[in-house]
Amino acid sequence: MSLKIYTKTGDQGKTSLIGGTKVPKSHIRIEAYGTVDELNSYIGLVADQLADAHARGILKEIQDRLFTIGSSLACDPEKEPKMKMPDLKETDISLLEQEIDRMNELLPPMKFFILPGGHPTVSTTHIARCVCRRAERCCVHMQQQQLFVDPLVIKYINRLSDYLFVLARYAGHLLQVPEIPWKPRVG
Repeated sequence: MSLKIYTKTGDQGKTSLIGGTKVPKSHIRIEAYGTVDELNSYIGLVADQLADAHARGILKEIQDRLFTIGSSLACDPEKEPKMKMPDLKETDISLLEQEIDRMNELLPPMKFFILPGGHPTVSTTHIARCVCRRAERCCVHMQQQQLFVDPLVIKYINRLSDYLFVLARYAGHLLQVPEIPWKPRVG
């Protein structure tokens, strides 16, 4: 017999963290890991649109790390030491930095601010970048509220938004789509 997807336990606006602690669905911790889940979905969409096999492989790695981050954020920090949870490592951040450098070697230097757009793949990657920044803001907000967030999570999400910005440029480069310069209206 298959498990039912609905449990009805959240019908009253509460949910459980990993470890069993009940919190309102509006809790900042729920907002944070929900935003990470949204980001993961957008990254899947970006991967589906990219022709570059190497970049798709990196995005699958990133999706795995985002599940790790989501697990960390969804866990009651007081009960977490007793559970075997996957963890994030400095090498995960190093991988993002290496990939940023690798793509940047193939891109022309930026001489102006660019507008998101020019191709659906470029636009979708920029949307993922914006969702990533929102996830980062949620995590920083948690930290400011004295709720535990592994500092490595914030560092990874920050670097991931940089990676997604460069990936958007790289996707445009591969698609031979010109970048759209921002030309501010003056006067």
